[in-house]
Amino acid sequence: MEKAAEKLWVFLFCVSILTTTMQCSSSVVYAQEFTGNLYARSAVLMDGDSGRVLYGKDAYKQMPMASTTKVMTCIVTLEHASEDEVVEVSANAAAQPDVQLNMQTGEKYYLKDLLYSLMLKSHNDSAVAIAEHVGGSVEGFAKMMNQKALELGCKDTHFVTPNGLDAEDEGGVHSTTARDLATIMRYAIENPRFLSITQTPDYSFSDLDEKRIFVLHNTNALLGNMEGLLSGKTGFTGNAGYCYVCAVKRDERTFVIALLACGWPNNKTYKWEDTRKLADYAFEQYHYRDIWQEKTFGAIPVQDGIPLNDNLYDTAYTNVKVLGAQEQKKRLLMREDEKIEVKENLTDRLTAPVHEGDVAGNVVYTLLGEEICNYPIILQNTIEKRNYSWCIQKLLEKFLLA
Repeated sequence: MEKAAEKLWVFLFCVSILTTTMQCSSSVVYAQEFTGNLYARSAVLMDGDSGRVLYGKDAYKQMPMASTTKVMTCIVTLEHASEDEVVEVSANAAAQPDVQLNMQTGEKYYLKDLLYSLMLKSHNDSAVAIAEHVGGSVEGFAKMMNQKALELGCKDTHFVTPNGLDAEDEGGVHSTTARDLATIMRYAIENPRFLSITQTPDYSFSDLDEKRIFVLHNTNALLGNMEGLLSGKTGFTGNAGYCYVCAVKRDERTFVIALLACGWPNNKTYKWEDTRKLADYAFEQYHYRDIWQEKTFGAIPVQDGIPLNDNLYDTAYTNVKVLGAQEQKKRLLMREDEKIEVKENLTDRLTAPVHEGDVAGNVVYTLLGEEICNYPIILQNTIEKRNYSWCIQKLLEKFLLA
């Protein structure tokens, strides 16, 4: 009997592990069935609202990202400098390899114009000129980029250059992950100027001496050719392959797509095909659903506490509530087959003194094993601790009233 019970326990344990694994991977399998195999070696489809990864293919693998780097270059510049500042071109900036604006040492430009050069045509010399102006040096600007990445929760990203050319320093190889790249783009599209720049089809400007005029055409082929495209940035190096990151919004739904190593020369269109596949999948399968579940709890006994009715012989209790009632209309982009699980963690007994607003537990919402939100359960009453004087007073009151 004991051996049979042991075998049954092992069987049930294995079934439990298998079920959990299947649940965690079901999102990926479902997406692959809909989209087919992607060309990109690494890819992410992200909910632009919550930041939840809806689909990932090697989503957390560090890889070079080429000129998609310039999304971070642009946003760091917008947050640390004024666009009317004048940038003088150094010999280092002028010497950058293609693709380049072909600036010359000593020329001066408005920072605003170089940002269009950076994002529309992906000019490497403009990136370095911007970095040296804003950060004091390429190295100084890279530190600013890495600090911003950490602030955004991008722990698997390391910037060495502002233009995305393959490079390495003591901190590691210039690289990111599809998840981190999508996170950076998700943040960038919150900036109106970033959107304005990257949504511009054509732009022209000159150097401050007006000796040369430049005309730029946006290299983002999906701009104007894909419904709801908010922003996008291409990239290519020999190590990175073709890369692309973009954000798409239709109605009230926003999705971010990041693709790394999406083909090499002669496969230039792969990134557009993968983007359309993931966008079609996202808008067909994901819709907003209300996830709030009303929770009520009974009063919790408080040991050694003074009852709210001030009665000597009664047990003290405190009421509790979920702190999050203001989010009763909280919604999440979900597939029809996905289900939110709600778990309540609440202590069954407290010891006085306790105070209104103290945390007694929490309510956790999870989806496919991932925590979506977490609301504290707080006390609604202050319960003071019984003491000798209070007990004597209550006994005297009872004796005198008898």
